[in-house]
Amino acid sequence: MNKNGDIIIIEDDPDDRFMLEEVFNILDFPNKRKYFDDGSAALEYLESTNDLPFLILSDVNMPKLGGLELRKKLYTDARLNLRCIPYLFFSTSIDQSAVIEAYSMSAQGFFVKPVKFEELRDTIKLIVDYWKKCAAPNNF
Repeated sequence: MNKNGDIIIIEDDPDDRFMLEEVFNILDFPNKRKYFDDGSAALEYLESTNDLPFLILSDVNMPKLGGLELRKKLYTDARLNLRCIPYLFFSTSIDQSAVIEAYSMSAQGFFVKPVKFEELRDTIKLIVDYWKKCAAPNNF
């Protein structure tokens, strides 16, 4: 895990993207953010780059390729899976079957997007702080 790498955010809602960027700017994390409108664009990027992102925050329901489908592709692709990029779902709604499916593909978290800005800020801070302290197999 590259703790200084980019944070990949896969989110098709422009308002949610704006709010997330505001939160990251306030928190002043040094990691750059790369935004993708759907899982297909994110997959294309991950397959074509040698960059090692820090983590992936993914919505569940998106056009073209949804978050669960993207996670499955990353999880079953040996080359991409070995990059040890934490994959976290960040969705407006929670559904038990989606959570079960996400964890069955070794997602590292499933969060409901908070409505209040302060709660969103606190959740993002918690997520990033946690992963900054974690070790991964490719840290050695």
